[in-house]
Amino acid sequence: MALFGFFPDRTPPVEPMSAAGLASETARLAALQPAQPGPRELRAQAVHRLQVGLFGLASMLLLVSLANVIMDRAKQVEGAPLAGSPAALASASASAAPAPSDPLVDMGVAPELPVVGPPKPAAIPAPPRPAGN
Repeated sequence: MALFGFFPDRTPPVEPMSAAGLASETARLAALQPAQPGPRELRAQAVHRLQVGLFGLASMLLLVSLANVIMDRAKQVEGAPLAGSPAALASASASAAPAPSDPLVDMGVAPELPVVGPPKPAAIPAPPRPAGN
């Protein structure tokens, strides 16, 4: 422990303290100790904590509500074409039947496979004719 300047076997000698020095040292230590809060201060602290918590909850609710309104408006604007624009009407009619999309393909996890409709029924062969005709 010599590295840190701590020598446990070499303690400084303790000088006897006078009564005035002891009283001033006791007063100094008492000033460093936190005072015990009374019931009124404890209640004020609890009310303050409650106010801060409720304010935090209200602000989070307001923030989430605002984000929800913004997202709803963005979806409305994205989904509704402009009524007066002929190009928008043409594009709206062209995209009336959107192609099915696979979320795994969109993320790049799965390969894109061609979209295949339901299998077409095979042609039923005609029954064989009798050989006598």
